[in-house]
Amino acid sequence: MKFSFDRDAMIKEIAVAQEIITNKSAISILSNIFFSAENNTLTIKATDSSVGFLTKIPVDVQEEGSTTVYCDKFMSILASSPQGEIEFKQEDVKITITPVAKKIKFQLKSIASDKFPSVNEAQDVPFFDVAAKDLKAMISQTIFAVSEDANRYFMTGVFFTKKDDDLVMVSTDGRRLSYSAKSIAQGIKDFPSAIVPIKILSCILKNASDEGNVSVAVVDKLIYVKFGNYEFSSALLEGQFPNYQKVIPEKQKFSFQVNKTDLDSALRRTTILIDKKVSRLLFKVSPGTLTLISPETDLGTAVEEIPCRYDGEEVTIALNYLYVAEPIKAIGTENIVFEFTEPMKAITMRAEPASDYFHIIMPMNLN
Repeated sequence: MKFSFDRDAMIKEIAVAQEIITNKSAISILSNIFFSAENNTLTIKATDSSVGFLTKIPVDVQEEGSTTVYCDKFMSILASSPQGEIEFKQEDVKITITPVAKKIKFQLKSIASDKFPSVNEAQDVPFFDVAAKDLKAMISQTIFAVSEDANRYFMTGVFFTKKDDDLVMVSTDGRRLSYSAKSIAQGIKDFPSAIVPIKILSCILKNASDEGNVSVAVVDKLIYVKFGNYEFSSALLEGQFPNYQKVIPEKQKFSFQVNKTDLDSALRRTTILIDKKVSRLLFKVSPGTLTLISPETDLGTAVEEIPCRYDGEEVTIALNYLYVAEPIKAIGTENIVFEFTEPMKAITMRAEPASDYFHIIMPMNLN
């Protein structure tokens, strides 16, 4: 097997493969990427046994063949090599990598390609197209609110479903919930509701262009995603996703509005001295003023006032500051509204003006 390729073009593809690979052992086939060279095309595959990645790029093939190469070291070789053409040659278990512009030769040991696990490839599956910009917006509003508790694996992904003409994404960790729905499902046939692992969603968010479409298919406990020259597949998470509709308040009695930049800056300052194990921050709202208070610890305390629009009675609500700070990064408006009925009941955090997403936060005890 022998082919040559452009260094920068290859780096772009291997960087995506690295996002998939989690095993870093040189003796594990799952640490390797699969190469198959024929017809001046290189097929690249990577998998962690749950998520799969496939792409094809043009190369100059002198000898056809297939092999696998240790991804981590291959990427390090590429990164250290000068721009331009690189030659890749494989004989038996030995791979030789030679940057044409330098008098240096790297040699790696390979693992036979027939030991590489199969990667699910989309064949005769019912794809539907979604504008990449819309899909990425939905992911960005929900991906951070999943559970990290392995015992609640069905909450470690994002729930994805079609409801009438809406595509809906929901995530929760039991103490907060993020919801995004867009009226972009017209003409899309019904598909099974799915709990999608965040790894494949992160790949979409990071690698899909804001232009054009992303093709999606949900079938046989798998999700397939295609955009550009990339194809991803992932096993879906099994289990019963919580009835999220019960968590969403039908109506909130009170609300206050703050400037997003003011709130973000105040959060950064008032949480410097916060107890990170508890992450409790007090939000004291009174007419015209929101006061952020980090409860006193052995290190000290912090208090900051920022202007807000509110004309009700003074109320103090305790929130996990991360549950406020993380949505702020995704909310795309200048102002944010918090809606509530009682200090110990669910709080709604949303954009102002209201958009097609919102975040629900369960308060903490004040003490």
